[in-house]
Formats: sequence, C-alpha cells, structure tokens
Amino acid sequence: MAAHSYDDAPPTRAAQPYDDSPRTRAAQPMPGHGEPLPPRSRARQDPRTVSNQETMLSDAPRRSRRKGSGGPPEPPGPPTKKDGGRGGWRRFIPNWKIVVAGVVVFAAGIFGMIMVAYANTEVPTEAQADATAQQTTIYYKDKKNVIARLGKKRESVELNQMAESVRDAAIGIENPTFYEDSGISIEGMARSLYMTATGQQLQGASTITQQMARGYFDGLSQEVSIKRKVSEIFVAVKLDDTMSKDEILKTYLNTVNFGRAYGVQAAAKAYFGKKATAANLTPAQSAYLAARIQKPAWEADDPGLRWRFDQVIKNMAQYWPDKYGQLPQTAKFPKTIPYVADDLGGDKGYMVKLVLDELAQRGVTEDMIKQKGYQIVTTFDRKLMAAAKEAVKSQTKVMDTEFHAGLAAVEPKTGRVVAFYGGDDYLTDPWNEPFQSTKQAASAFKPYVLAAWLNAGYSLKSYVPGNETVPKELPGQQAGGIKNSHNVGPSVDVVKATAESVNTAFVSMAFKLPGKLDDVKNLVEAAGFNQQRMEQDIEDHHYQFAIGSALVTPVEQAAGYAMFANGGKYIRYHVVETVKLNDGTLTHPEQKAAKRIISEGAAADTTVAMQEVLRNGTARGKGLGNRPAAGKTGTNNNEKEAWFVGYTPQISAAVGFYREECRTKTGKKVRPRHSNCPVYPSDNPESKANKRYSPAKPYTTPREAPLGFEGAGPPTLVWQRFMQLAHEGKEIEQFPARADEGQPENIVPSPAPKPTETETPENPFDTGDNPFDDEGQPDQECLIPPCGNGNDGNNGNDGNGNDNGDITFDDPNGDPAAPQTADDAGVAGPGSAPEPRSSRGLPFANRPEGQ
Repeated sequence: MAAHSYDDAPPTRAAQPYDDSPRTRAAQPMPGHGEPLPPRSRARQDPRTVSNQETMLSDAPRRSRRKGSGGPPEPPGPPTKKDGGRGGWRRFIPNWKIVVAGVVVFAAGIFGMIMVAYANTEVPTEAQADATAQQTTIYYKDKKNVIARLGKKRESVELNQMAESVRDAAIGIENPTFYEDSGISIEGMARSLYMTATGQQLQGASTITQQMARGYFDGLSQEVSIKRKVSEIFVAVKLDDTMSKDEILKTYLNTVNFGRAYGVQAAAKAYFGKKATAANLTPAQSAYLAARIQKPAWEADDPGLRWRFDQVIKNMAQYWPDKYGQLPQTAKFPKTIPYVADDLGGDKGYMVKLVLDELAQRGVTEDMIKQKGYQIVTTFDRKLMAAAKEAVKSQTKVMDTEFHAGLAAVEPKTGRVVAFYGGDDYLTDPWNEPFQSTKQAASAFKPYVLAAWLNAGYSLKSYVPGNETVPKELPGQQAGGIKNSHNVGPSVDVVKATAESVNTAFVSMAFKLPGKLDDVKNLVEAAGFNQQRMEQDIEDHHYQFAIGSALVTPVEQAAGYAMFANGGKYIRYHVVETVKLNDGTLTHPEQKAAKRIISEGAAADTTVAMQEVLRNGTARGKGLGNRPAAGKTGTNNNEKEAWFVGYTPQISAAVGFYREECRTKTGKKVRPRHSNCPVYPSDNPESKANKRYSPAKPYTTPREAPLGFEGAGPPTLVWQRFMQLAHEGKEIEQFPARADEGQPENIVPSPAPKPTETETPENPFDTGDNPFDDEGQPDQECLIPPCGNGNDGNNGNDGNGNDNGDITFDDPNGDPAAPQTADDAGVAGPGSAPEPRSSRGLPFANRPEGQ
C-alpha cells in the first residue's frame, strides 16, 4: 500500500502504514527497510539524536486522519435500539444487580458492626449505689420506737418472700412475654429507638430485663440517646443468657421505684402500713403497686393511676384466668395510709445529727448510712427525752427567748447519753445547747480540784484557807489575790469549803498539789474535757482555772460527774449503742470501755462533800428527798452563766443557763427569732432593707447579758425536776460510804475551838459561822469578789446571795494599770472570748462570753 502524506504533517514525521496487527516498538519495520529496528537504550539515548523514524513513535493511540473509503474502518459505536436505548431519565436508574449487591453489602456491614459491638459489650458486674441502697432506721434505746429513717426506702427480700400476685401483676402489665422472650422485644425496641431518634419522647425499655439492666447495673447511664439504648439492648440480651428469669425478676422488684419507696417490700409498708409485707399483699394491692411502676410520682388516688390499675387487673385475668379470672369483678381500688414525710423537726434532728457525727468518727459516713441499710440503736430514752424538755420548759416558759438552757443526762455505769434538751425545733434552731455551747464552768468545776486533792493522798479532814489564798499572791494573778464574797473565817475543812463554794480554798488546794494546776488539767482531760480548751484557759487565766474559768459543755460536765458516781472510772459519753445491717449482722458494737481516773476512795469522798451542797450548802433544800444525791452549783461573774451539775448512782445530769441579747451595729436591741439573732431586718426575703446584710455581715450580733439569777435558782430547779421524773419507778440506791482515805494536809492551822456550854453538835457545819444558817446570807457562787453591780451600796452584794458587781482584772499583757471589767474580759479573767452563737442555722464554734 502506497504511503500517504498530509500537507500539515511535521516535516520530521514520515507516513506510517495503518496495520491492524499488534505493534511493538522493537519489531515494527520502518518504511524502506527490511530489518526491524533494534531496541533502544533509554539510558543512553537522547531525544535530540534519534532518527526521524524514531521520533514518529508515540505511546498514544493512533488516530487516522483519513476520511474516505481509502482509510481504515472507524471503531464501532454503542449499540442502538429502536426506542432510543437508555437515554433520558433512565440512565440515572442503577442496574438491579447493582442495587441488590449494594443492599447485601450494606446489610453485611451493619450486621458486622452489630456483632462487633455485641461481642465487645460486657455484662456489668457492679450495681449502682442507688440500686442497692437500703434505708437506715434509727431507734430509741428500746429498739422499737423509731427516731428517723434515712436514705431511700428499700428493703431487699427473696423472690419466695414476695406474693405470687405481685410478681404476676408486674409481669402482666410490664412484660407479658417475660418468661419466653430473650430479654428484648423487637417491636418495643423499634418503637423505643424511633421515638428517641425523632425526639418525640424517651420511651422506656419495654421488657423487665431491660428495665432491670438500666436501673440496677452501674455503667448504664440515664441519658436520652441512641447509644445508651443500643448498649442497654445488648446488655439485656446477655443478661438473659447469664441470669435466670427468677433472678432477674427478684432484682427488678427489689430495685424498681414505686413512688414512696423503692422495692416491693418497702413499698408495701409505705402504702399499706407497717404490718404489710411483700409476702402478704392481696391481688388488688399487688395490682396497685404494679400500676405505679409506669409513673411513680402519681398521687395515691390519681385518675391516671386508677385507669392503669384497671389495666393491670384485666391483664392478670387475661393471662392467668385460672387464678385471677374473677378479679375484674371483685377487685377494688385499695385504700392507702396517709403519707407522712420523714422530717427532722422537733428534737429528732438534734438526735440524728449526734448519731451521724459520732458514727463519722468511727468511719461510717453519712452516705454509707443512707445506702447500706443499718439498724442503729441509740442510747436515747424516749421517756427521759420528754422529761428533759418538760423540766427545762418548767422554768423557761416564763422567760424571754434571750434565755438559753441546755440539759444533758448520762448513765454513770455505761456512759450512755440517755437524755438531753438541745432546743425546741432543730429545723428553726439547729444549735444543740448541751453539746455545742461552751461556757465557763464557774464553781461547778471545783469538784475536779477536790478529786485531784484526794487522789494525791490528802484527805477531807484537811484545813484550807478561808479568807485569803496561800500564798496571798499567786503566779499570774492581780495584786491582792482571789477573795470570797463573805467572811468564812481564816480556816475551813475541805467538806465545808465544797458545800460553801469557797474560792480561796480551792485555789490554794490547786497550788498545794504536787503538780499544781497540771494535776487538775490532767484529771479533767482524762475525764473527757477538751485538751485545747483546758490548756488555753490555764494560759489565759492561770489559777482561776481552779475555780471554773475553763470553757465546758453540759454533756462534758454530766459525763465528768458520772465518774464520781461510777467509783472513779470514766466511760466516754456516747449516743450510739449498736449498729447492725438490716439482715442482723453486727457491724459496730457499743464502745463503753471504762478507765480509772481516781481511786474508789477519792470518788466516794468527793461524793460525800458534794452531798453537803444539797443538804447545807449553796443548793440546800433542793435535793431528791430520801434519795441520795450529790452536786454542785456554779455562777459566773455578773451572773452571765449559771449551772447545776449533780448525780445519783443511776444518772448524772448537768444544766446550764446563759442569756444573749441581739444588738445592731448602732447598739439597738432586737428580739431574737427562733432563739437566733436576726441576720436580716425583715422576714420578707424580697425586702430592700435586707440587701445590705448577709450571714457574713448580719443585721444583729449576740451579746451575752446577765441572767438575773444564780446556779442555785432555775438551773438547780430544772435539775431537780428532771431527776424526779427520771427516777420514777427506780430503786433507791445508796452511795458508797465515806472512805476517809489519805492524810490531812493543813494548808492553814485548824481553827481554835470556840467555847461552848454544850457538847459540840454532831453536824460539823453547826459552828455558828455557817453563812447559810442565817436568812439573807449569800451563796458562794461569785468567782472573784467583790461581786454585784455596785448599785446597792452593799459592797458588791445585795444581801440576798446575788452577785451584782463589776470586777477589775489585770491587763493580760501584764500591765496592772490597765484594768478590765468582768463585762469586757468575760467572766473569770482576761482572755479571748469564743465566737458568737450562730444565727439562722449557721453554727459557729462557740458562743460569746461577754462581747
């Protein structure tokens, strides 16, 4: 075939024959040559040096430029049909084979992902804390009467302890196919996923297994999401393989929320009375509880609940006609008991708070108490708690709300706090007076000095200073030393010094001890008093510590005096007797270990001296009749605080009074609200006047003010009334006989005998100089005379036993020219005053001792 050329072809390009046979670069002959072109070396050839023939070669496909019959044939075009083929819109429709293949691949992918997710889903092993939480019950010491219940109302029981009707009712309304399905319902699952995905509402799991998985196991959240739903489904399926149906049902009925309570056992009691149990529920009661599962917040007789109840009854009759066929005709909507919310009003809150605080010290947290389900038996006697309130109210009902009183009673042989009065209502005034109010003990502290004296080997027959201390000036005290409010003579024996509360005697006794004040401090710290407070008081007040300048609480005093009634052994006061789990397992036994503080003889002789306080001393005539009793009064300077602490062999009780005025920054006096100084001027929280104030910047602050009475007054009367009520029906027990241990240690010589025409009376106090023998003589309750306010012209004493004068103290920094008054310094000497009493339920560490 002759070669053709084109006028527009490049001059270096020769015409090529068009051959249909396959072409290769190595074997294709060039025009005019008979031999094939040898292969070229790519590495050595340069395009600029190759021949014209070689430059004609190209990797691109050939395309003929010839038109006409003389050239090679055109490549075939696409097939055509008469109707135009797949043109138009049909070209966008994929082939059915492609569609089927795509669906199969997609389904396989989804299935694979599901299988992977299912395989990677682990069945939870840890239960949610809320799911297993059981309610804790706190009892009085009788183990029957309930003080309070804490945490969720739940009590787990076995499946055979549940009535068959309650099991059938739950299954009938929640999951009729429970015993046949694999843990899920395809129909319910699809509905749930759809409703959740479209955001219409959160559909609950449709099977009991799914509900149990979500409500019981830890790790399954409560969020509204597809992810949570899918996870819940996988867990439910696996649970159905790993747990029996009965086990799933038992767990479900013990954890599900019924409104007033969690779990069927607690719900039965919450709705049908304390005698009701899961085992004795009737079919109608069972249907009622099952109806509440859908919406626990329904009121007890809500119309929606009644409709749901009817549905449960119908389903029970439909699925188990042999057992419940007549139920639709006979079942009546059951009556429920009124709902009483557990609250901490009245004295309940005080008791519960004490229990929580004590158990926290033993490693039992409040969360544990609200979840683990304990049976806590307290030491509180229900009858005596009422007696404590009655006794306090017998005196305070005629007093202003500025007056505060606290009472605590302890069993000497066990250390149990059997009763206390902390306030009228915990919800309005959470400050617990006998446990939180720290006040100067005044003369009620002197028995500890006496106990240290006797324990050091000295006896009651010792003679101690009456009119002035020995030495006259004690370390750290102002010039002139410590005085008494009246003349008791230069020398008194220890019993008389106790009965008449002679200040000079006890300060001198403390100085005479081998370890001086340290002996007293070590004794009271061993008897439960706060170490920091004791050490701080000695640093601040020196030998005034011996006559009651230290801060103490009524419960500390009650437990301290209990040591004397218990033969010198101290048992730490406590409010918890035993702690058991709901199944009866004892977890925390009572802590009542006794330790000896003083000898039995020292305890017996201390009691002998304090019995004289009620017979012939500052509280004479206010004992318990023919029942032996011992105690000690205490009154602070300017009568800001007043005490009586006393005991029998069965009970030791302490009563303390103080008074607080509420003052504004400008000095205006404002009445307390619920025994608290107002933080805001108005009770209306929207009041503009309130905006200027806050708990950090209150409207009023408390300032301690004189009571107007001494320890021998209302405090002793409250103690007497309480002890009379507390000992009703109790045997009369005697104190140990006087031991007369130790040797007399006369700090001062014994007084010379007075000439008399008759024999010395047997009563050692009938000496003619007893300040209580004559009417109008004072009680010896003033810490450091002169006492009184100096307004009556009687040298600080009103002639009726009332102290009403200001006392000056040396400057705490040692400058005698800088006196302080008792109002400014506190009560017994210079020192820092404790924090003010809290208001509106915001507690502080202590209350003021005279701001």
